[in-house]
Amino acid sequence: MRFVVMGGTGHIGRLVVNRLEEAAQAVVVAARRHGVDASTGRGLAAALEHADVVIDVTDSSHRDDLAGGDFFARSSRTLMEAGRSAGVSHHIVLSIVGAELVDDDGYFAAKAEQERIVSTSGIPFTILRSTQFFEFARAIADWNTVDDTIHLPPTTVRPVAAVDVADALYEIARSRPLERAVEFGGPEAMPLPGFVGRVLLADHDPRFVVDDATRQTAGFNIESDKLLPSGEAQYGSTSLDAWISSLRSRRPVSA
Repeated sequence: MRFVVMGGTGHIGRLVVNRLEEAAQAVVVAARRHGVDASTGRGLAAALEHADVVIDVTDSSHRDDLAGGDFFARSSRTLMEAGRSAGVSHHIVLSIVGAELVDDDGYFAAKAEQERIVSTSGIPFTILRSTQFFEFARAIADWNTVDDTIHLPPTTVRPVAAVDVADALYEIARSRPLERAVEFGGPEAMPLPGFVGRVLLADHDPRFVVDDATRQTAGFNIESDKLLPSGEAQYGSTSLDAWISSLRSRRPVSA
């Protein structure tokens, strides 16, 4: 089989590509730096030639809600049209838990529109909705820092290791299309401030993390039940402590 990973040079994309290559699969790394742009269609026909499975893990570089929404809609329509022309037999897209439930957040709405385009394209598909990655903790902290303090609501989250998400995408790619969404999260539920605080502590970051239910928090003004996997959800195996330990083991020892 021939696999095409859209966004194959990003963090998740590289992990998926590595997993496929370790299994000796034929894989095409499709990304703008390789001359492939799903939003414009540049290089898509060549990238998808003889493709059996497309794994779309692209993300928008736009933090503006309107621009980000336009990116997902435009790139998904272009990609599905190219996939139909190429005879792709399985299209897989990485989405987020809560995409179909949250109407008042631009990013969630954009991912919901992407899901709609994929599911109505006529190409057999599987959608993997993931919770927040462990690696996302630092961005959450940066978005919500005032002076040296990070105010976060006590929202329950179930973050997951990016490598577990990549493994889940790999297993889906080797299976028949499900024609539905699968939800995926980490093995532990925890309060958002505790999650971010544990990562910053491991980073020796001096900022304070404060529980604050009254604060309008960038990215997390959403009820806990919409951020947690539901239904026949699947869960990764890497705990937050194990992920933090793996970070420490990769850091160089000071002389």
